[in-house]
Amino acid sequence: MTARTIKAEFDGHSGAKLAARLDIPAGETRAWALFAHCFTCSKDSLAARRISGELARAGIAVMRFDFTGLGSSEGEFASTNFSSNVEDLRAAAQWLEAHHEAPQILVGHSLGGAAVLSVAGDLASVKAVVTIGAPSEPDHVIRHFRAQADEIEARGEAEVDLAGRTFTIRRQFVEDLDATRLAGRIRAMRKALLVMHAPRDELVGIDNASAIFLAARHPKSFVSLDDADHLLTRADDANYVAGVIASWAARYLPADPPRSEADTVEDVVVGETGQGRFQVAIQAGRHRLMGDEPVDVGGADTGPSPYDLLSAALGACTAMTLRMYAQHKQIDLGRVTVTVRHAKVHAKDCLDCTEAERAGGSKIDRFERVIAVDGGVPEGLSDKITEIAGKCPVHKTMAHGAKVVTRLA
Repeated sequence: MTARTIKAEFDGHSGAKLAARLDIPAGETRAWALFAHCFTCSKDSLAARRISGELARAGIAVMRFDFTGLGSSEGEFASTNFSSNVEDLRAAAQWLEAHHEAPQILVGHSLGGAAVLSVAGDLASVKAVVTIGAPSEPDHVIRHFRAQADEIEARGEAEVDLAGRTFTIRRQFVEDLDATRLAGRIRAMRKALLVMHAPRDELVGIDNASAIFLAARHPKSFVSLDDADHLLTRADDANYVAGVIASWAARYLPADPPRSEADTVEDVVVGETGQGRFQVAIQAGRHRLMGDEPVDVGGADTGPSPYDLLSAALGACTAMTLRMYAQHKQIDLGRVTVTVRHAKVHAKDCLDCTEAERAGGSKIDRFERVIAVDGGVPEGLSDKITEIAGKCPVHKTMAHGAKVVTRLA
């Protein structure tokens, strides 16, 4: 499913215009999620962008936005605090409900995770909450500028270097962090919770994940992010997080309504994702998968290649056709496995080709199909299995050719 990203803006807690992006599936939207970014990050951080994009390709629309005074949003960062971030998050949920659909999933990264834990219990629409590398209490952030603590206390504010950027931190920011306690909010929120954390996270220790998990009521889950860094700067880590969230959250989302014949979608929709050179998202009815090319030809190898998909179609059709035949004839046929190998060969070297095909002189596509049956092929059925495999509809289409009609939308 191809995701499209559109810009939006809404009024934050102070009335300042906050910048947002909506990552929307091109097809059916299963649910809306709200993403809260990490401390002093933005909606366009690598983690926010990649996770939101992958969730959208899985059918979950995502709203990500810049908190007041950050990224492209208006307002003064120095005048904000954790409580104002929570209010910005609440305002985002209200805007989403008014213009699209109330969020059913909250996802928070680092301090954004603490923010979603704080607000989740107040949002009736929310069914599932996800934290990624989140502190168990907001005051954990103070460690990033502990060296300036005395100056902030004495002067009321100080310039603090955070990840190579300078921010003004005021006394009210620190006092708000000190006054906020999450344990009770976590215990009372009564939402499904997924805690994701890397054991080697050097910015927010794994003990924070333990505290969040222990404070929460069931249903709750924990997923280790192994050696991922705190900001999820590796694409593989962000994609993994998105995939887990999509699969886990599905349990807490409304079931898809049964389709009537009139609602059946027969088309296969394939669109570029904008991730990498060749990656495409494929939607076939309710089913979604990725397509790509191998690394050695410039792809990222995030999904089967087009010829892999064609081989898969032949293999799947063959196995299904054999199963239908076995059931119709009441034959005890073991589990079927079909291996398909594709290659481009010179026509003159193709021993299985006709004289006319070999006379062409050019290269042709050759698909070799190997059929294996658990327990072995029943005696006397070898030739019949080969014959029935040749009656697979995809086999017939490939062997006889097809008319492809192309038009512009």
